[in-house]
Amino acid sequence: MTSCTPQHKGGGADDRATLDAIGCAVAVWDAQARLLHGNPAFQCRFGRVTEHVAQPLTQVDFISALATSGLLVQLPQSGLLDLEGCALVFTDGQVLQAESWPMPGGGRVSLFSDITEAWRAQRGLERARDKATHADQSKSRFLRAANHDLRQPLASLKILIYSCMEAETEQERQETLHAMDVSVSIIEDLLGALLNIGQLDAGKVEPRVQTFQLSTVFERLRIQFGQAARDKGLDLRIAQSRAAIRTDRALLERILSNFVGNAIRYTEFGRVLIGCRRHGRSLRIEVHDTGIGIEPEHQEKVFEEFFRVAEQQPARHSLGLGLNISRRLAEVLGHRVSLRSAPGRGSTFAIEVPLGDVWHSSMGEVEINERLGGEFAGLRCLVLEDDRMLRDAVIALLQRWGIEVQILERFDDVPAALAALPQPPDIIITDFRLRSGVRGTDIVHQINDTLELPCPAIVITADTGPELIASIRAQGFPVLIKPVSPPSLRVIMHNILFEPELVPELS
Repeated sequence: MTSCTPQHKGGGADDRATLDAIGCAVAVWDAQARLLHGNPAFQCRFGRVTEHVAQPLTQVDFISALATSGLLVQLPQSGLLDLEGCALVFTDGQVLQAESWPMPGGGRVSLFSDITEAWRAQRGLERARDKATHADQSKSRFLRAANHDLRQPLASLKILIYSCMEAETEQERQETLHAMDVSVSIIEDLLGALLNIGQLDAGKVEPRVQTFQLSTVFERLRIQFGQAARDKGLDLRIAQSRAAIRTDRALLERILSNFVGNAIRYTEFGRVLIGCRRHGRSLRIEVHDTGIGIEPEHQEKVFEEFFRVAEQQPARHSLGLGLNISRRLAEVLGHRVSLRSAPGRGSTFAIEVPLGDVWHSSMGEVEINERLGGEFAGLRCLVLEDDRMLRDAVIALLQRWGIEVQILERFDDVPAALAALPQPPDIIITDFRLRSGVRGTDIVHQINDTLELPCPAIVITADTGPELIASIRAQGFPVLIKPVSPPSLRVIMHNILFEPELVPELS
């Protein structure tokens, strides 16, 4: 390493001692841009650059050697024409800011300041800005797409309402009601996608990892998609599995729901198969279909926002967000999703999850057979809902399940209102926000303070704020988000009444 001697121009021993004491890398150049002195910090950082360069070392030689040394991640945007204002990013992560000043009598002094932390902070801000910009653009694209896709089912629903009112036969009325249900389901899917994207963009999706049995998720998928598959004439097959896995049950179910929903949407005949196979210490959960398949050039794009395969397909009720949401949820969980497909031969979407210890599983096998109409027969359910339309809909649904429905006529004197009931309820379904600012959870607590035996309750809310949901769950209540689907309500009721140990996992 070149160093100046006492005879060299650029200062005496005291000056060199001062430079050597500086923690930053410092280099002194003479009027011909030759290196006179580099302090220890300079030698430590740039020794590899200068040791094989002919002496005396000029600034041009130093810059050329630095550019080819492999020490830098990349050259500064301005190149390395000089050392003025360059940010040097090294492969070990350090970032030095190069600055130089003229010296009296000729020559320059170069200072290499460590700006690593400031650089990282700046890059972090830029990434956050880019992420926010992308999120804003994503929301704008979503709203533009949703503006069109929401109008179609809403317009259909409006027409169907009039058709239902004018139906002359029971068959016509049932067919119209079924079409109305399809339109409502489309709207629910679109709004649900918006909520999912919002939660992911805000970074508010926090996994609750536990060990449970995969069969519980498979059974809920059967209940959720069984009718949709039958309506299209598809054979929905779900393999039996006793495997215990370790992940977030709710997030995994959302991922698989998107896979299965996509499979049914793009399969016109044949079957959809849900199965799993062991892969080392992981379990590979697969959703196979005999649908239209995906071209090789589109197989990565299907995971992008708003990408839809085969726009000509009639079953187009999707914004193209489901698979993107699935991949992002899988990233939150640290799981890998994959796709195998060929045009005209169907597709297989898969996710790999860690195997769990069956002895530490918090969930057992669940046998929920929604065809057993007598499951809830004779049970008494107290409904706390002051929205008359919603209350009537819930009552009608519960009565079809053979449940005796009770209504609390007043909330200002709960013990008196409860005493007016012929018998105490077996279960309570309550809206979180009732009239006059009354909270349904407060009413449930008052009811349970009055009854000899506490009554289990399900809380329904339109508020998706994570803090509120967490506070309700902390009180021991499972939560359902409006609009509530009958299969979801049935699953929660089954577990809260017959298998209460499963409720924390299923709410």
